[in-house]
Amino acid sequence: MRSADPTPTTTLTANLQRLGLPHTAETLNDLVAHATQKRWSPIVLLETLVQAELDERARRRLERRLRAARLGRFKMMADWQWDWPKQLHRPTVERAFALDFIAKGENVVLVGNQGLGKTMLSKNLVHQAVLAGHSALFLTASDLLLDLNSQDTSRALERRLRAYTRPHVLAIDEIGYLAYDAHAADLLFQIISRRYEQRSIIVTTNRLCGAPHNRFNAESFVMRGLIGRDPAVRST
Repeated sequence: MRSADPTPTTTLTANLQRLGLPHTAETLNDLVAHATQKRWSPIVLLETLVQAELDERARRRLERRLRAARLGRFKMMADWQWDWPKQLHRPTVERAFALDFIAKGENVVLVGNQGLGKTMLSKNLVHQAVLAGHSALFLTASDLLLDLNSQDTSRALERRLRAYTRPHVLAIDEIGYLAYDAHAADLLFQIISRRYEQRSIIVTTNRLCGAPHNRFNAESFVMRGLIGRDPAVRST
């Protein structure tokens, strides 16, 4: 009598692909050979197959979220020099990176002069949110407004507004660096108001005066003076 062949057939591999199990199909031969060598029971083999497929799916989901976040290249917080700027309030930064504001639908506002690391901090916050399983998007205020202004019908504009409302975290970089006309300000306000108390926003701005969290009704976790000359750190 012919002994059972431990090598999976081509048909089995193809069927695994059809079932949406590409990682299992790709690694099955090696795993079955390893299981045969180690004399695994069928249950152990199945558990290992299922866990490997789940891990691979989680990895792919993370990659998709990272691509959707549009972070580009950025310096990681591990490279941050905590002694510069000197007025950086580390406990406040670490509080933000706990990501509690996301579950509460609160917002983070980083206010300070240009070139002191606001963008880097906001990108790291978005990255941390993605690693924690949240959907997120990072873009500059100018790119956001350019996209919204380019919509040629009210229906198309509404679709884009809904798209910007969808992510758990939306980071808008460089608000206030350029002057906005009334229409641009209205579009920006629509994004803010649609997400208000529902989805979190991370804002960076160089407007040390003007209280953007009041102007946009963002009652939130505010890191005023986190970077820059104003040493005050407060929540609203």
